[in-house]
Amino acid sequence: MNVYDTLKSLNIELPPVAVPAAAYVPFVQTGNLVFLSGHVAKKDGKAWVGQLGKNIDTPEGQQAARAVAIDLMGTLHAALGDLNRIKRIVKVMSLVNSTGDFTEQHLVTNGCSELLGQVFGPQVGAHARSAFGVAQIPMGACVEIELIAEIG
Repeated sequence: MNVYDTLKSLNIELPPVAVPAAAYVPFVQTGNLVFLSGHVAKKDGKAWVGQLGKNIDTPEGQQAARAVAIDLMGTLHAALGDLNRIKRIVKVMSLVNSTGDFTEQHLVTNGCSELLGQVFGPQVGAHARSAFGVAQIPMGACVEIELIAEIG
């Protein structure tokens, strides 16, 4: 399976790597692992602002997490030159800007996890995961996700 054929069939065009908003780099490779810094959800090129449980519902949060997955894949492509080099999506960590009584962070994060599974397939795309509710994310974004991938 060619990852780029799958992306094309899903009408997904990978974005360029975003310029870091602070003192960090978008990715670091050590050995056969690539660590991606947290990517905030964007809508129309700007931070997708809002808080789950207040002014964003779970389905919209899932769309935001899906948008983050696309940005993460764009960064992976920039880091590796070829997404087909990925042997495994190892781990996804998701931060969901949410109210104290919102408890569907795991469902929001499915927007990212499900797209990674679609694009990379069930063997490569299945990953360990954490999903946390947080009081705030930089720029007021509703979701931030980081990722670790193994390459071959």
